[in-house]
Amino acid sequence: MDHLYTDDDTGNLVLLEHVNLRVPDPLLATAFYVSGLGLTRDPFMMTGVDNMWINIGRSQIHLPTGKAQRLRGSVGIVVGERDALVARLQAVAPLLGNTRFGWTEHTDHVEVTCPWGNRYHCLDPQRRPASAPWSKIDLGMAFVKLDVPVGSAAGIAGFYHDVFGTPVDVKDHGGLPCAVIDIGTHQQLLYAETQDAIPEYDGHHIAIYAARFSGPYARLAAHGVAYREEPHQFRFASIVNPESGARCFELEHEVRSLHHPLYARPLVNRNPQQTNRHYQKGADSRSGAF
Repeated sequence: MDHLYTDDDTGNLVLLEHVNLRVPDPLLATAFYVSGLGLTRDPFMMTGVDNMWINIGRSQIHLPTGKAQRLRGSVGIVVGERDALVARLQAVAPLLGNTRFGWTEHTDHVEVTCPWGNRYHCLDPQRRPASAPWSKIDLGMAFVKLDVPVGSAAGIAGFYHDVFGTPVDVKDHGGLPCAVIDIGTHQQLLYAETQDAIPEYDGHHIAIYAARFSGPYARLAAHGVAYREEPHQFRFASIVNPESGARCFELEHEVRSLHHPLYARPLVNRNPQQTNRHYQKGADSRSGAF
């Protein structure tokens, strides 16, 4: 053998499960996420009017009802064929008037903005680069990209490597450094430095699963930044440079172990192209790699 299978290695973080963003209007959220993006409201969990879970492959977007929250960055998602996506966006545009909803087509993705200003990079599966971690999925959350202050990317990469033992890198992103944190086989957290003003943190959070769960908890608890300890999960928000101790960024992480009862729960993913007028038997669900 002329290699050591290093490309098949994964780190301690195995799944980026959800992004949690409050929304003030579940009806507008349904029009955007379900009718527009073509995603699926979970039929089993959070089916009332105070929260909704949106399935996307193996991951979710959680949308509790409340004052709108904005991610300081964007979410990369794979939702299917571009022309079908644009047609859906055009169809829901009249329902989302007088909001921040809109979209822009780029070479390799469509940037879509939700009614409250959150940005989604809808990655085009027909233009997927073979080197991209998400190149083998047809539906799912590929990355969460956060805008961070200049000079913080290296410290953030060091934090994830030191605390979670996961592969990290620092790459160029538009002339500025970007910390790249690998999660599982096809997902990433990206922390891209920007010279633009970064909005004040409003409490949105992400959820991740760690295979070796106790070690990260011990490190974070020792520094007094772990909180909300519950069975199989805890939270932290402060990302700290492991060398200097300087706080680099604030983002709440809901960290779960693989013993958490929701880990790898099968999610329903519908085929948004299925209609009653042109119904095809056996085509209700999305197929393909998640």
